[in-house]
Amino acid sequence: MDALFQFGLDAIHWLQTTLPQLESFFQFISTLGLEEFYLAMLPLIYWSVHKEAGRALAYVFLLGNVLNNMLKHAFREPRPFWLDPTLERFTDYGYGIPSGHSQFTVTIYLFIAIWVRRRWVWLLALTLIILMPISRIYLGSHFIQDVVAGLLLGLLVLGGYYLWERRYGPGFSKRIMGQRLLAAVLVPLGLTAVYLIIRLIIGEPDTSVAWASHIPVAELDSVEGMVTAVASLLGTGIGLVLERSRVRFLVDGPIWQRAVRYLLGIAVAGAIWAGLGQLFPDEPLWLALPLRLLRYTLLTLWVTYYAPWTFVKLKLAQAKPDPGINLSLS
Repeated sequence: MDALFQFGLDAIHWLQTTLPQLESFFQFISTLGLEEFYLAMLPLIYWSVHKEAGRALAYVFLLGNVLNNMLKHAFREPRPFWLDPTLERFTDYGYGIPSGHSQFTVTIYLFIAIWVRRRWVWLLALTLIILMPISRIYLGSHFIQDVVAGLLLGLLVLGGYYLWERRYGPGFSKRIMGQRLLAAVLVPLGLTAVYLIIRLIIGEPDTSVAWASHIPVAELDSVEGMVTAVASLLGTGIGLVLERSRVRFLVDGPIWQRAVRYLLGIAVAGAIWAGLGQLFPDEPLWLALPLRLLRYTLLTLWVTYYAPWTFVKLKLAQAKPDPGINLSLS
């Protein structure tokens, strides 16, 4: 593995010294792969562009986020600039493999390309899927094996979604709300149980490695990231189930109405995120982590359920009529 690390460091050094003029470009590309960028983009699709695509894309993204955080902590692999600080061109705190930027780019942009079915969208998606891993390597944030693992995980998550949608999706959508709510709760709980088992197996990190000074920050980032990911998946799952049963909003409407929806919704989401972030303490962890769980659960509940409810109440969106339940013994 040391030889693989050295090969990666040499490759990054060659890229940075041979193509220094591309640093700003690759920093921009990497910015397009930040979780914050996607968390601003996904509500736009869900609230104002295409509700069903937004529902599916949000859940697939957040499920993949849980898996990414889990695997990063399980492998505890370093980032290139931990081994050679001169290579750092982008700020990152957590462990290296798998690359979240590469994973999310594959999952989201391939999903959008399949959904839109336009040649130029496919071209854009494939371009980003190629450029994102290169940017992560160039900026000293990931080794080659990190981005390859991220690409494969992204494909696996997306393929798993389409397999689920084809075989089980129609039947699941017909189940009563209570059963769908139970599933929305059990999925993040089950993943949390798997994560805790992994933590018990791997034990404490090895502090004898050359990059040991980065471990405390990476460990904290891993735990906080996992709590954030699980809370977001939980709140989103519950919110999507409740919205489909109780609100049933439609994204149809003029451009100004869709724009007002997004601006209102994202403003409240930002207020919840920033306000609770200021209100809730960062330590001690036994208190900070449950509050983080609450913060991100409430945030995603707003995005998926309470924002659509508000849009309908304010006449910013129409709603499908309640189909009702017609029982007959004949």
